[in-house]
Amino acid sequence: MEVKAKLLGHPIHQMLVVFPLGLLATSFAFDMVFLSTKDGSFGVVSFWMIAAGIIGALAAAVFGLIDWLGIAPNTHAKALGLWHGGGNVVIVILFIASWFLRRDMPTNPGSGAITLSLLGVLLALVTGWLGGELVDRLGVGVDDGAHLNAPSSLSGHPVR
Repeated sequence: MEVKAKLLGHPIHQMLVVFPLGLLATSFAFDMVFLSTKDGSFGVVSFWMIAAGIIGALAAAVFGLIDWLGIAPNTHAKALGLWHGGGNVVIVILFIASWFLRRDMPTNPGSGAITLSLLGVLLALVTGWLGGELVDRLGVGVDDGAHLNAPSSLSGHPVR
């Protein structure tokens, strides 16, 4: 099932999700470094990575919603997409809450802020898997007729 929101022949949502996933997961890694070193600069890095990850997540969500709206109703893909998107909304809320808990003292994130980030990262593993199911198993975002010798999306030639 091809999606409507594309750039240079590829789904925009799939291009954008790598940024929030990477930023938010890495922010938690910096939290772990902070906990082991007590060096506040790692807390500050995590704080700003969360901010950037939230912005990236909101941008990716716009295109994910456009893709989800294009899925046929009453299908497994529509239901799975709802769980995927809903879970990602919860992830963003968890990280927003974590960011707010840190904002007065980003050099020393508290255990509550770090716990919220951990929960967000764990849930992202689940929603990432759901996104993989949508693409890899159900073909959402895959060109009709895609195959190993298909021409490049930049060639202007249709997939046959």
